Amino acid sequence: MQPTLLEYITRYLTPNRLDLFNKVIDMRTKHLTVVLEDIFQPQNASAVLRTCDCFGIQDVHIIESRNEFQDNREVSLGASKWLTLNKYNETENNSLAAIKHLKKEGYRIVATTPHTNDQELQNFDIAKGKTALVFGSELPGLTDAILNEADEFLKIPMYGFTESFNISVSAAITLHHLSLKMRETEGLNWQLSQEEKDELMLEWTRRTIKRCSSLEKRYFEEYGES
Repeated sequence: MQPTLLEYITRYLTPNRLDLFNKVIDMRTKHLTVVLEDIFQPQNASAVLRTCDCFGIQDVHIIESRNEFQDNREVSLGASKWLTLNKYNETENNSLAAIKHLKKEGYRIVATTPHTNDQELQNFDIAKGKTALVFGSELPGLTDAILNEADEFLKIPMYGFTESFNISVSAAITLHHLSLKMRETEGLNWQLSQEEKDELMLEWTRRTIKRCSSLEKRYFEEYGES
């Protein structure tokens, strides 16, 4: 039987690397996704990427209006290599463009900020539907474009004098709690579909094997596919 392209090129991965890919991909999710709005500190943005990878969050949506996103690899430890980064930087209102795209994909928009109608982290209903968690810069916070379009508001309970966490800490606390709750919720279909797994496995393999394009060319020459 003719192998698929994925079957063909994953033959060139070491057994240990292939086993690791299979183990990690089974824990990946798009039920939760993270949105970063105009984060101007590379250390914080990079720390959030590392947190997303650690907790199995595959998609990160990056809004660049005033600030260009920069990945500090010493902080992220190369996490961006394994994540799907979606950038919004081509319109006058990039935040609104991101929200419209996410809502079209079936996500409810959850602004991580104190609000009149907010709910505390431990009370959040993860089973209600796919969730896009929006984090903003520490000083200006989330823009009105996000606040006006948000479906829900979420806050982390705090009991000290300081009014907020560092954004990277906030993201880590939120994702730890919600990703754990997601995996423990019986009957919740949070894992990637087989098609999504295959597409992601192909992408990871391409990023791992040097000159993978030559292998793909050889595959198409052997099996006559285009």
